[in-house]
Amino acid sequence: MRHLMSPLDFTTGELDKLFDLANDMEKHMERYAHICEGKKLATCFYEPSTRTRLSFEAAMLNLGGQVIGFSDAASSSASKGESVSDTIRVISCYADICAMRHPKEGAPMVAAQRSSIPVINAGDGGHQHPTQTLTDLLTIRSLQGRLSGLTIGLCGDLKFGRTVHSLIHALSRYDDIHFIFISPEELRIPDYITDMLKAKGIPYEEVIRLEERIPSLDLLYMTRVQRERFFNEEDYVRLKDFYILDMAKLSLAREDMLVLHPLPRVNEISVEVDDDPRAVYFKQAQYGVYVRMALICTLLGLA
Repeated sequence: MRHLMSPLDFTTGELDKLFDLANDMEKHMERYAHICEGKKLATCFYEPSTRTRLSFEAAMLNLGGQVIGFSDAASSSASKGESVSDTIRVISCYADICAMRHPKEGAPMVAAQRSSIPVINAGDGGHQHPTQTLTDLLTIRSLQGRLSGLTIGLCGDLKFGRTVHSLIHALSRYDDIHFIFISPEELRIPDYITDMLKAKGIPYEEVIRLEERIPSLDLLYMTRVQRERFFNEEDYVRLKDFYILDMAKLSLAREDMLVLHPLPRVNEISVEVDDDPRAVYFKQAQYGVYVRMALICTLLGLA
């Protein structure tokens, strides 16, 4: 039995197979419409989510399976004090696979250690968000045609953004990657990330102005400033509009640059950008369904 706690749990070769399967599912959905008949996915979400939870549910339904679960801690026995360990042992009696989101770092790992079914980390605190990373990698590979030889700008909340941290770790395994970190000083990338890049000899830059480096990018990964990660409202209000990608800024970019965003968007990308062919964040959300379909089948040993 295998779990997914981090995007690094799969080798790059295994990721290639996973992405090939996801691309085949995209093209030939009918082939996989019944592969999970008789199987149940439990979605155990201890904090709010729209895209991740619904994309897991859509993925399982597309595969002919069923979905059970809860969408916030208040509607689960966690509100009565039940531990994650006990919850997963009970869920293991009801379902064949579980996707868990939790505000505490490491909670899905605790669940995996006690579970008798595969557990997928659907986001834990500010730590990891591996299925978003798989979504990002599939989007990049499908639309850029490669995962190596890229200059990647990551912009916004680089301190608390778990999607950013996971993506950097995953891309650091590919050749000829150059990172450009674009953030205010208060939201700069954590030292443990830059220490890892230094140890691997991967080049990176830290800048404050987006306009300064957008012309050199193959990929711009925008993030929102997350209100829920701040300790006080004053800091959030001061930083929430620090970066807004509009058509004036996008006009400085190359015609083949991609703009990704894990969503939800607040106002860091102007709606006028949505119709530009370089804006692929809604396609990215669709790729999230395909990669989760492929992951469910892989962990259940069905493909």
